[in-house]
Amino acid sequence: MPTDGEPGARQQAEAGDRDRDQRHETPAQRADRRWGELLQEVRVTQTGVQILFGFLLTVVFTPRFAALGTVDRVIYIVTVMLGAATTGALVGPVAFHRIVTGHRLKPQTVAWAARLTLSGVVLLLATVAAALLLILRIALHNAAVPWLLAAVVAWLVLCWFALPWWALRRYEHKGGHEHKE
Repeated sequence: MPTDGEPGARQQAEAGDRDRDQRHETPAQRADRRWGELLQEVRVTQTGVQILFGFLLTVVFTPRFAALGTVDRVIYIVTVMLGAATTGALVGPVAFHRIVTGHRLKPQTVAWAARLTLSGVVLLLATVAAALLLILRIALHNAAVPWLLAAVVAWLVLCWFALPWWALRRYEHKGGHEHKE
């Protein structure tokens, strides 16, 4: 979220004013609503990350792990580290909120938690890509691996980043209403 000195801050503030005016919310009510929405998003993402990370942690204890080559072990270690970083970023909003609760910083907490959550989603993309790379290398042993990996990463980038960005650009200047062409 841009600050007053960053590009886009004015547009974001104006969009926030329009949103607040349409909902008839006070700044505190808006922060509470946005916090609730953000928590729901984090809950959904955390579940997937916890399952993936838990699985990654068990791999090292399987008999097959000992047979992995150096490159695959490095990919595994990178994947586990990315999974840990993803977990940190997605638990971060809860810790942030818990530490600053009661200090009248809800709008700032929402802004920082949103940044942490988006960072967590980017890290999740990297974690999924690294895990998929390792699995495909072990399962296929062929030249199709980079192409399959690229296809999945492209799909995730489209779903998680490109489509929301496109929708934001398409509808932000239309007051949130769909433009009839």
